[in-house]
Amino acid sequence: MKLFLKGERCYTEKCAIEKRNTPPGQHGRMRRAKLVGYGLQLREKQKVKRIYGVLEEQFRSYFETADRQRGITGETLLQLLERRLDNAVYRLGFATSRAQARQLVRHGHFQVNGRKVDIPSYSLKSGDVVTVRTGSQANASILHAMEEVKGRGIPEWLRREGDMGGKVVSMPTREQINLPVQEQLIVELYSK
Repeated sequence: MKLFLKGERCYTEKCAIEKRNTPPGQHGRMRRAKLVGYGLQLREKQKVKRIYGVLEEQFRSYFETADRQRGITGETLLQLLERRLDNAVYRLGFATSRAQARQLVRHGHFQVNGRKVDIPSYSLKSGDVVTVRTGSQANASILHAMEEVKGRGIPEWLRREGDMGGKVVSMPTREQINLPVQEQLIVELYSK
């Protein structure tokens, strides 16, 4: 399945999934056993972990936080992951992939509400303003990413402000998170 881990390459015909859609290895064309139960749940969890670039311990921590909050646990988990600073930078179009967004945040190219933040897992709140720092506005990778992702679009919970900034308008809802994920399977996996 396409997880869009390679940035803009996944939107072109050079995408590995498009070119060769068979499992790797000498016997890749052999039929594999059908996944059921635990296998499906695990695959769904791994898919979400890889999409957001989160390791196991941190993902479990996000799940426990979502489980303690009111509402539907699966939707709350996706909201927590979507509100990460590196994801917001990617969604605003300042990076071509979440991995690149994570690196740009880590190198201190962004501000939140006028203060430098270099923690990719920083959780944004409604009303927060994310901007590119003044010294980084001429950064070639940020400018290249902004040019590359013009047609991708920005989710409704974010809004671009000016050329080098964006604002969190509201908390993301499940309808605004357009990921092919069945979050209920993740909840079932952790609820065992």
